[in-house]
Amino acid sequence: MTARIHVWSDYVCPFSLIADEVIGRAIAERPDVEVVHHAHELRPRPAPTLRPEDPHVPDTWQRAVYPLARRHDVPLRLPSTSPQPNTELAFRGALYAADHGRAEVYHRRVRVAFFREDLDIGDPVVLTRLAGEAGLDPTAYAAALDDPAYAERHREALAESVRLDITVTPTIVIGTRRIEGVATEDVIHQALHDA
Repeated sequence: MTARIHVWSDYVCPFSLIADEVIGRAIAERPDVEVVHHAHELRPRPAPTLRPEDPHVPDTWQRAVYPLARRHDVPLRLPSTSPQPNTELAFRGALYAADHGRAEVYHRRVRVAFFREDLDIGDPVVLTRLAGEAGLDPTAYAAALDDPAYAERHREALAESVRLDITVTPTIVIGTRRIEGVATEDVIHQALHDA
């Protein structure tokens, strides 16, 4: 029987990248565990997104993001795209990737592109290239970004996030255990055992 780890996150949340890598290590020897990604946009349109040149952003990275990333041995850097991209299109693309069995590789490719390669993941051209690198058909992927059905599914995913009172990214749910923020590998192992 497959165990599931549900993760609500945003592609522009550095803590979500750290959590993804920790979860990946925790389940590396567990082919019976599936990670299911759920959208939780931190700043959905029309809310303004962060600007890396605003003093509080690099300050937060110095105080919280970089120390946690070092603790978990996750390389990343503050992206320079300003303002930071809205992630609605990336999440629509994630739904397309899930429909074609490429959710996990797409999810990782988009995160790495933003936090390690400093790419603008709000740009449809960049997203389409990343989708191709994740094994998806670029033409069909680009069409999916404009497909009203994927837009509606994304709205439904955000509504589910609200219904479940998701307010922190990442939020990890394993069985009946809900973890807000980055969990250690030991916590992941224990939650899977308990589930």
